[in-house]
Order: sequence, then C-alpha cells, then structure tokens
Amino acid sequence: MTVTWEELGWERVADGVGRVRLPGWDCTVGLAVGADAVLMVDAGSSPAEGARLRAQAEELSGGRVTHLALTHAHFDHVFGAAAFPEAVILGAAGLESVSTAELRADAVRNGLPEATAAEAALVRPHRLVPGEWPLDLGGGRQVRLANVGPGHTAHDLAVLVSGPPPVVFCGDLVEESGAPQAGPDAVPSRWPAALDRLLALGGEDALYVPGHGAVVDAAFVRAQRDALATRFGVSL
Repeated sequence: MTVTWEELGWERVADGVGRVRLPGWDCTVGLAVGADAVLMVDAGSSPAEGARLRAQAEELSGGRVTHLALTHAHFDHVFGAAAFPEAVILGAAGLESVSTAELRADAVRNGLPEATAAEAALVRPHRLVPGEWPLDLGGGRQVRLANVGPGHTAHDLAVLVSGPPPVVFCGDLVEESGAPQAGPDAVPSRWPAALDRLLALGGEDALYVPGHGAVVDAAFVRAQRDALATRFGVSL
C-alpha cells in the first residue's frame, strides 16, 4: 500500500481490512484487500462520493476494486455504486426488485439534494446471494457473503472477512451510534433472528462493523438483538 489507512481518514480494523465513516449520514464503507482481488462493502450516497471512495481504495490497495458488496438498498449505502463500472456487484437475492424511484424519493426526504438524487440509481447486482457465497481475495484472505435477513430491510447481506480477527460488515442490521432505524421496508418480526444468524456467521471473537457507529463486539450485537426483540415484541 502506498499510503496508510489513517492518512486517508480510514480506520484500520485488521490487517488489510478497514472502514471509513462518511460525513452526512455517518454511513460506513468497508474495504478488504487480498493478493488478487479487492472488495469494497457499500459505496456511499452519490456517484461523486462513490468516485472518491474508489480513488481512496485504489490508493490503499494499489489496485482496482474488483468486487463491491451492497449490504442493503438504502440510498446512503448504494447510490455510489455507479462509480465502480468494472467491479462485480454483489447483493442479497431480492435486491434487484427495489425501486430506484423510491430510493431517490427517500434520499431527498433525508436531505440529499434533488439534483444529486436525480443522477443516482440502484445498480443491479451481477450476482445475487440467496444463501451464502464464498469469495477468495487471494493471499489467504477469504470472504463469505451471507444473506442473513430480512431484518433492517427485506434483503440484508452481511460480509465476513477472515482474520485474525474475523471482521463482519453488518450493514444497518447493527447500529452503534443510535437505536437501529426501522423504516417502512423493515421486517421487525424477523430482525432478532437475523442478528442470531449474524452472530453465528462471525462467532464470539469477531469484530462487528455496524452500518453507523463504532466497531463493536459479539456482546453488543447480542444486547442489540435483545433490545430489538423487546422493542418489537418478538419472542427469542
């Protein structure tokens, strides 16, 4: 790598694995660098933000982003995906059915300028993950993409990057900076079970990277599962 994570404002979570918290909506974008391939997790809220993230990822990895995983279809996580035309786009099965028009309207309601929203779109994934899908980045770095939802949305994808320590990118199934947001596309009755699947994916020793907020551990995820079950009246 030609620059350090910190020099570009990124947080190094593990060897070759990091994330950045973006301004505006405090959305997390992740990066995992292997010997043969580079995976980005989520893409920011606009094509321009996506282009900045791609440039930073190329500086950090010394190569192009080969794969882009979208954790769920909310504008602050996916509208930058158009800036990665050469990457293989990955998403949970069902993500392809989400309406770009609805995402644009939600983005404007949440403060994205109308002109920016108008030029953005949900890029359709090249590969849809109905269960789990392995990805070898090379150099011993293995990734497992898992469709662990529904929960925060109807189509939630988690990304496990091999360690040590293992790192799980959770999307908005987990939030640390505030209570998890449950919009009209959430499936509250199944959200606690999605967090159980997330914990089974990563295990007790993993670091869990939420969609918003600081990196947490398994105990935090378990406590948030219990809080969601209480909030939504779900029996565990």
